[in-house]
Amino acid sequence: MSEPWGDPEKIRRVLATGGTWAVVGLSNSPARAAYGVAKFLQQRGKRIVPVHPDAEVVHGEQGYASLADIPFPVDVVDVFRRSEAAGEFADQAVEIGAKAVWFQLDVVDEAAYERVTAAGLDVVMDRCPAIEWSAHGPR
Repeated sequence: MSEPWGDPEKIRRVLATGGTWAVVGLSNSPARAAYGVAKFLQQRGKRIVPVHPDAEVVHGEQGYASLADIPFPVDVVDVFRRSEAAGEFADQAVEIGAKAVWFQLDVVDEAAYERVTAAGLDVVMDRCPAIEWSAHGPR
């Protein structure tokens, strides 16, 4: 393991226990990575919750403009935003009581990792759940 945010045990735990995934940046654009990853998670039994300013319905799930607007518990906040914007969503994940934060490929914010880990959440960064599933997902 070259960095703590790619710990295989943490990845396994998040993939196995996270039932509801708020997907920040998810819209109805099939060309965007979030669209395909959300569908992948949904096909594996995860409830996906689109989080986008337009609050669109995506893959049959009602969207919300912000994490704070979601009226039910969220297990994992999956962030499809640039690194410089990602920390804000990690902090919001702590505020809403999420159990984990997942930053997608090329999204790295070491300060956010430290803050959110100190708050007791699991954090995975610079990884894609669709890629990690074959090695670390539930069987």
